[in-house]
Amino acid sequence: MDFLHSQLARIQHHLAFVAVDPIDWKFYVQGISWAVTLFESYLLLRQYPLYSKTEPPAALKAHISAAEFEKSQKYGKDKAKFALFSGLYKQLLDSVLIYVGFYAWAWEVAGLGMARFGYGPEYQITQSVGFVFLLFFLSSLPTIPLSVYSTFVLEEKYGFNKTTPALFVTDMLKGWVIGGVVLAPFLWAFLRIFNWAGDRFVPWLMMFILAFQLVMVIIYPMIIQPLFNKLSPLRQGDLRSRIESLASKLKFPLKHLYEIDGSKRSAHSNAYFFGLPWSKHIVIFDTLIEQSSAEEVEAVLAHELGHWYYLHPTKMLAVSQLHVFSIFALFPAFLHAPPLLTSFDFPKAVAAKPPTIVAFLLFQMILTPLEAFVSIAMHAISRHFEWEADRFACELQDMLPGEQEKMADMGDRLGRALITLHVKNLSTVWVDWMYSAYHHSHPTLTERLKALEAFQSARKAGAKRGL
Repeated sequence: MDFLHSQLARIQHHLAFVAVDPIDWKFYVQGISWAVTLFESYLLLRQYPLYSKTEPPAALKAHISAAEFEKSQKYGKDKAKFALFSGLYKQLLDSVLIYVGFYAWAWEVAGLGMARFGYGPEYQITQSVGFVFLLFFLSSLPTIPLSVYSTFVLEEKYGFNKTTPALFVTDMLKGWVIGGVVLAPFLWAFLRIFNWAGDRFVPWLMMFILAFQLVMVIIYPMIIQPLFNKLSPLRQGDLRSRIESLASKLKFPLKHLYEIDGSKRSAHSNAYFFGLPWSKHIVIFDTLIEQSSAEEVEAVLAHELGHWYYLHPTKMLAVSQLHVFSIFALFPAFLHAPPLLTSFDFPKAVAAKPPTIVAFLLFQMILTPLEAFVSIAMHAISRHFEWEADRFACELQDMLPGEQEKMADMGDRLGRALITLHVKNLSTVWVDWMYSAYHHSHPTLTERLKALEAFQSARKAGAKRGL
């Protein structure tokens, strides 16, 4: 622990010059945020011409009809237009808020609100919580029209929307309430630990965040998810028998097998698992069950079990902890930096002793370009995990003695399931490589189908050599 603190102190010493350097931080943040937005717009413009192609990739010609391909191209083109507009709109909104001193104003309003109830500046944590809630609420209001358009115009146009206006409003209000219930104690504990630990806050806050993530793994499916969707035990039948048998053979600690009413809001389909290492729950969207055969859904779950088998969630959690550590390690260089706050219109009295939450928020803005590169790296890791999970499904027959005949076509079934998912969801089949590297956590459909074919060919060749 002492070695860790000494290394952090060295990093903070080398970065300390940044805090005192007379940089116009507001101009810097505006510049880099616009640079990232324009880069994302450039990627959209690279992707957009691909929606004008009139034929699918050769690997998909036999699996997607001309009408389905044309519809998916139109859907992709409309989504790209909306993404381009919404990205520029949100960036313009953020720029206006920064320009008019919105963050300094929100801090002042939070303090005035506390004063009306007899609380002074010494209650900084309480003011910080109020500040964050004010920021969240006021900044989210201008983006509501985007959500309305996406749900009731774009998704409605292509037959995906199942959300009623009343359900949309209810979901939004529930989200705000749940956000308040969860965020308030999290912020309070976060800032209390920070104040208590002082310069040695990094390991303590990292342990707190890890514990919070693990608690949310338990709370979300048991308390939060049922507020939005109904989870019912998957009905008895061929699909349930297949999944339970597969989980048993792999020693997957399956506790519950659920069907979720995803069709209540959307026609899109999915499946996932969650839970602690010794107690897992599998959730399958009713739309997936409706759109795919039991054999195909089993193949999708075989892929998901591949993530469990190779410890992908745990590995990704470890990577995210490394990311959190790097952020916390850099933060102290900006914590005691009055020029940072004054450049964002905070009064000198506030800037002289920067509130932790304000300094951290501004620090996150400064990290905008770094976070863009981090997302590319995280997506690359995620895509690697997807390859491994696909290969796992192909190799199941070699991992389960006595199941060779039953599992022999698992790779083919997974390929058919992926095609069905892409066709039913009108997913894009022509993807620019640079756009994919930046945005996609999964390989493209054509990449996965080619890889599945290669996995199966390699396995068969290996089996022949073994003979």
